[in-house]
Formats: sequence, structure tokens, C-alpha cells
Amino acid sequence: MAMRTRLSTMTLAAVAALAASAAGQTSEYRAPRGPDGNPDLNGIWQALGSAHWDVEPHSAGPSVVRELGALSAVPAGLGVIDGDRIPYTPEALAQRNENRANRLERDPAVKCYLPGVPRGMYMPFPVQIIQSRAHVMILHEFAGAVRTVYMENQMDAPADSWMGWSNGRWDGDTLVIDTTGFNGRTWFDQSGNFHSGALRVVERITPRSPDTLWYEVTLEDPNVFTRPWTMRMPLYRRVEENARVLEFRCVEFVEDLIYGHLRKQPEDAGR
Repeated sequence: MAMRTRLSTMTLAAVAALAASAAGQTSEYRAPRGPDGNPDLNGIWQALGSAHWDVEPHSAGPSVVRELGALSAVPAGLGVIDGDRIPYTPEALAQRNENRANRLERDPAVKCYLPGVPRGMYMPFPVQIIQSRAHVMILHEFAGAVRTVYMENQMDAPADSWMGWSNGRWDGDTLVIDTTGFNGRTWFDQSGNFHSGALRVVERITPRSPDTLWYEVTLEDPNVFTRPWTMRMPLYRRVEENARVLEFRCVEFVEDLIYGHLRKQPEDAGR
């Protein structure tokens, strides 16, 4: 028994040492530099996981379109939120629950509206970052959404929009993006989690290894949440040789859903 205890202790110590070593290697990673001396974030990246379906912890569940069976069922997820739950006000939580019950009709992304921030970063579509000294462009495959992050000549949002207005800065090796000016019509996921036009999003994107970025986003909206809250997840580089952001302009896929009620009804056969 004593020998077994000593072996277990040695094994745990070895595992702890390896974990500490791995953590140290991650924290000491220094990304390649761009011409301006800042980390080079250029590339095509994609999130994995289930935040697209629900940013909170959730069990597996059926699709809202039951005819598709298991192919569109919701996979289980551990969630990506610090503290697991979004700190809604009681009124906002009731609205979220109503959204969730009617998500097939209400989710803006179903009708190919722009995904908003941060939802566009963890949908199951690639995202391309193109970086220069004055701007960082974030190109989303979903709906052809484009974000311009102003690193210079910054200003407040001239008008509210789906993707907001983004100003950026460097904090060491971390790109910090502060986005406001939202129209309040986007969701965070397919489960009805939402915000108002008062939303402020602060994203922190940090190189973690040659092929991963660490993505952290803090959200505040006094109209909907009782306090700011944070999500965290990795983004993975698409490493295949021909990786690219392809065209997914999805309006043509939902024209009947959006405009079908405007179709001229055929005349009765007897007339």
C-alpha cells in the first residue's frame, strides 16, 4: 500500500510538472512580427465547439427542424462563459426564453442577416484576418460580412449597424478591439441569447502558438445584463495548403422565407 501511494504521488508530480512546462511554453510563445513590429495575425482561422448553438453549457438536443433528424441536432457543450451563465436582468431573461421558444422564426442568422459581434467569430465558418498598421480587416465567410478595425484615425460609430464600429489597439502581443454602435438586432447564438443597441464588445486576440489564437471577449449592456461578462475560446488556423474564405452569400438560400409572402398568388383555374 505504501509503495502504491508513493508511485501515485510520483505520477501526480510528473503530470503536474509536464502541465507546468506546457503552460510555460504557451505563455512564452512569441509570434512572428509584422512590418510594424506587432504580432502577425494574418491568416484564416476558425472556432471549434458548440458556442454557435449555445454559448452557455447545454445538453444535446433535437433540431428545430425535426425532419432533418440527427444531422442537424444540437451537440452538447460545456459553454464558453466565465461562470457559465449570462447575467440577464429578470426581464431580459424572460425575453431570452421567448426568443429560444421561437428561434426558428426569430434568429436573424436564419434569414442571412449579418451575424454581428462576437457571433461571427465562432460560427462554423472560417474567418480571415488581414492586418496592416492602420487597419485590421476581419472577413467572415458567413453572409460575406466584413469588419474594419481602425487602428488609426479612430472615431465613434457614425451610425448603428449589424457589425458595429470597431477601434483597435495593441496591448503587448494582444490585439484589443473595442466595438460599439450596434443596431441591437443580432443574437449571440441559436438559443435566443441577445443584446440591445447599447452593447459594448471588447475583444482580446492573443497568439497562443503558431496555429492557435486565444480569443477573449467581454460584453456589457446595461439594458440587458446586470454586469459585464466574458467568453473565452481558442481559434484554430486553417492549415491546408489551399485554405481560403469562400463565397457564402446566403440570401439566395432564404429568398422564399423572406419574400415568399410577396409572391403573386395564381388565379383560380376557373377564371
